[in-house]
Amino acid sequence: MLKESPLDPAAAIHDEVVPAGQPWLYEVKAGQTLRIADLEGNQAVDTLFYNARDPSERYSAVDTIRAQGALYLSAGTRLMSTENRVMGEIVADTCGRHDTLGGACAAESNQIRYALEKRYMHSCRDSFLLAISRDGRMDKRDLTHNINFFMNVPVTPAGGLTFEDGVSAPGKYVEIRAEMDLLVLVSNCPQLNNPCNAYNPTPVRMLVWAA
Repeated sequence: MLKESPLDPAAAIHDEVVPAGQPWLYEVKAGQTLRIADLEGNQAVDTLFYNARDPSERYSAVDTIRAQGALYLSAGTRLMSTENRVMGEIVADTCGRHDTLGGACAAESNQIRYALEKRYMHSCRDSFLLAISRDGRMDKRDLTHNINFFMNVPVTPAGGLTFEDGVSAPGKYVEIRAEMDLLVLVSNCPQLNNPCNAYNPTPVRMLVWAA
C-alpha cells in the first residue's frame, strides 16, 4: 500500500547520507520515526532491527509474515520480534513493496549464485560485521534474516525466489515508527551481480524525527 508522509526533512533530528556499500548502525528511540530514502532508485537496503535494551530480541521474518498474512512489506506492516512483540510499524511508503525473503549477500552466496571468483567481492554480511565489530554490543552470531528495503524478489509458482529489477525510483522512501528502542543495522548493498540495484550501488539517505 502506498502512503506518503507528512514529515518535513528540515525538522529531522538526524539526517545522514550513507554511501553505496557502507554500513550504518543507529539507535532509534521508541516513538521516533526513521525514513530510508532511495536517492537514485533501485538501491537495495539490507536492514536488521534489534531491541536496543536486549539485542537477543530482534526482527523475525517468520513472525512478521505470519502476523500480516503477506510475504511483502509496505505501509501498515508491523515488524514483529522473535518474542512476538511489535518492534515498529511502516507508517509511510512510496515504493509499495519490500522483500523479507532474499536475505543478505555474502561471500558464500556470491560464489554459489555467480562464480567462484566472486567470493572476495564486498558483501552485505561484510558490512554488517564491520558495523557490529566497531560497536561491540553484538557479534556474528547476532546476524539473522534481514529486510531488503526496495528490493524485488518475486516468488515463482514453484515456490522458488528470483532476483529482479527493483521496483523503486529516485526519491522513493519508507518510514518506520519505532515501538521500542531499536538498534537499526543497515548495509547499503554493494551488490554488482544481480539487478536489485541495476548493477550500480548508490547512496541512501537516513532521516530520524523525534517522537
